[in-house]
Amino acid sequence: MTLYKEEEGSLNIVKNIPFESEGELQKLCEENLEELFNLKFIASEFSVENFRIDTLAFDEELKCFVIIEYKNTRSFSVIDQGYAYLSTMLNNKSDFILKFIEKTGNIALKDKFDWSQSRVYFVAPRFTDYQRESINFKDLPIYLHRIRKYAGGLIDVDSIKPKKSSASINTILPSEEQNKVKREIRIYTEEDHVKNVSDKILDLYNELKQAILDIDDNIETRYTKIYIAFDSNNKTFCTMNLRSSRLKMWLNLNIGQLEDPKDMHRDVSKIGHWGLGDYEFEIKEKEELYYVIDLIKQTYRVIV
Repeated sequence: MTLYKEEEGSLNIVKNIPFESEGELQKLCEENLEELFNLKFIASEFSVENFRIDTLAFDEELKCFVIIEYKNTRSFSVIDQGYAYLSTMLNNKSDFILKFIEKTGNIALKDKFDWSQSRVYFVAPRFTDYQRESINFKDLPIYLHRIRKYAGGLIDVDSIKPKKSSASINTILPSEEQNKVKREIRIYTEEDHVKNVSDKILDLYNELKQAILDIDDNIETRYTKIYIAFDSNNKTFCTMNLRSSRLKMWLNLNIGQLEDPKDMHRDVSKIGHWGLGDYEFEIKEKEELYYVIDLIKQTYRVIV
């Protein structure tokens, strides 16, 4: 991507400035983990067995660990290194839990970590075509994030997505190490959420999803074990759970922040629930969509 700055009607290219080292890239990310990736920092240079993990982070929403590796060179294997890190984590869960408790003091999560949604991020200023192609699987727990620095303190962040026609990584896993990771870690897809729903609910979901995506080009879908999330700039504003005969939706606002004239919501601020936010909605009829979409847009303006 080429960045331009407008000056008196003329466009001038903003100069790309290389990172001096992986350490500089690591420092930038660790100091801005929440803004960049919506993650909590746990440890830097975390050593376990024969590996040293650049950054250990935690996803509070999914209750899982995220391993982040920084690269300022193109010569590395995404798949081999990623699975080696994940396998090491699964073989040393207690070390990760102790480091988490040591950093946060939170022992309540001791038995509630979700290892199945663990993942690895590779962060680099550039990736080769081969590395980009290597993540083109629909169920790969490895992600590429390109970060580049420009003059004037500008930072460009781009998450590299696998192709939508991705095959399964299960078709090419050759090693026991990779098979162990496959058995414990799973990437959830839209197919997991829609496979058992009725045609009526599927139609409601598809229409609602498209209306949400039409709000802004930056909105993306994300699939977790228990819900479908709609994010923009790493901020989740809406989550959904599909059942055979109903669609449940949560808007990520605190009670009192949303104007709901029809009082269609259920207040779940003081009870356990699956999605994010205090406003729960159950949608059964197409006629309800038009009103709900306005509430989603309202939430989007507040959150994003």
